[in-house]
Amino acid sequence: MPDLLIRGGAVVTHSGLLAADIAIEDGCIAAIGPDLPGAANEIDACGLVVLPGLIDVHVHFNEPGRTDWEGARTGSHALAAGGGTTFLDMPLNSAPCTTDAAAFDQKRAAVEAASIADFALWGGLIPGNLPQMAELADRGVIGFKAFLCDSGLPEFPRADDLTLFEGMQEAARLGLPVAVHAESDEITQRLSARMQALGRHDIPAFLESRPVIAEVEAIHRAGLLARQTGCSLHIVHISSGSGIAAALEARASGADITIETCPHYLFFSEADLEQIGALAKCAPPLRHRAEQDSLWAALLRGEVGIVGSDHSPCPPELKTFENFFQIWGGIAGVQSTLPVLLDAGHHQRGLPLEQIAALTATNGANRFRLPLKGTVTVGADADLTLIDLNATTHIDDRTLLHRHRASPYSGHSLRGAITKTLRRGEIICSNGAITARTNGRFIRPHGNRNA
Repeated sequence: MPDLLIRGGAVVTHSGLLAADIAIEDGCIAAIGPDLPGAANEIDACGLVVLPGLIDVHVHFNEPGRTDWEGARTGSHALAAGGGTTFLDMPLNSAPCTTDAAAFDQKRAAVEAASIADFALWGGLIPGNLPQMAELADRGVIGFKAFLCDSGLPEFPRADDLTLFEGMQEAARLGLPVAVHAESDEITQRLSARMQALGRHDIPAFLESRPVIAEVEAIHRAGLLARQTGCSLHIVHISSGSGIAAALEARASGADITIETCPHYLFFSEADLEQIGALAKCAPPLRHRAEQDSLWAALLRGEVGIVGSDHSPCPPELKTFENFFQIWGGIAGVQSTLPVLLDAGHHQRGLPLEQIAALTATNGANRFRLPLKGTVTVGADADLTLIDLNATTHIDDRTLLHRHRASPYSGHSLRGAITKTLRRGEIICSNGAITARTNGRFIRPHGNRNA
């Protein structure tokens, strides 16, 4: 007899929507089919959609060292409330940043002690840590993150072209991808300095200092180096249709590239930044409506592979400077990815549920070699999200679970609501309430050293 049976849901599989039951044993999916034999514990999923648990490939939970910004406990709670079961944590803004084995060991221990979701860890690629990349690979990093512009943290400097080139060579040797924040440092720094020299430090000046061409140029440059080195390249948080086009050009020229965007680029535009202010500041910034429309069109065509939240909150005082350039650029959105895609994607634009599953789970699991994650198939981890497509998700201070309950999504009501989140068969969140009894596990890419 299975440990748990999910009865009568509309299951989103790789081959389409299937009316079926799901039997779960020892944390894995044991059977999928109609009218399966009963279990001691059952969940009535009639009228609900069952998706693979969301895998957020891009979060900043800041564990250890900056848990006053966010932490693995509060961050994973918010992730679970948003249908998430697994996250890939970036090497900053934790302190120390994850750029060597000692920092990795500290981070893994801290996250294991706090997170209710399963997790993997990114390593960093910065000037000077080329010799440490192999030891990070031995520890099980999912890949290496590099900034092509100022990261905002002096302890995580940008990767100059030589650092990126040599780091990509080493990453290719290690069989791991490099993720890049693709904005031109020269363009953004010089325009920022120009604006402030003119006494301009408002929102329009910030937007002018980070034009779309800064993103496009950096994507082309990273794509060229990836092609030359044979490195797998993951471009994070592309903000514009023009950026997607640049990545597709690089892919067509032979580079192995995956493309990520974020829900905030799909939901908000630069006009919203003017209205919302600091809570909606991010880099790259929100874009003009025409670029957003182009981004949506690319996503609907299947040209965007992954949607990650880039959840990067900070203490409220870092969002209060009069000079908009000094405000911390990060959006709190880990809880909102699925609701945005359900409302703005599925309901408003006809985005298929199968594509939502691919964007939020399957493609990320495939890219980062997590074979037990990301699909509703027999033998996979029972990481599942149950959704009522016709219910409403209200986002406000009462429903947000991350540490600082402020978000640009606050005040919005989105059609589509997560009712339950299961991580390896355990219900870790039910109707917005955390119910986890056990912590998540560290996972390493399949086939990596010491796997």
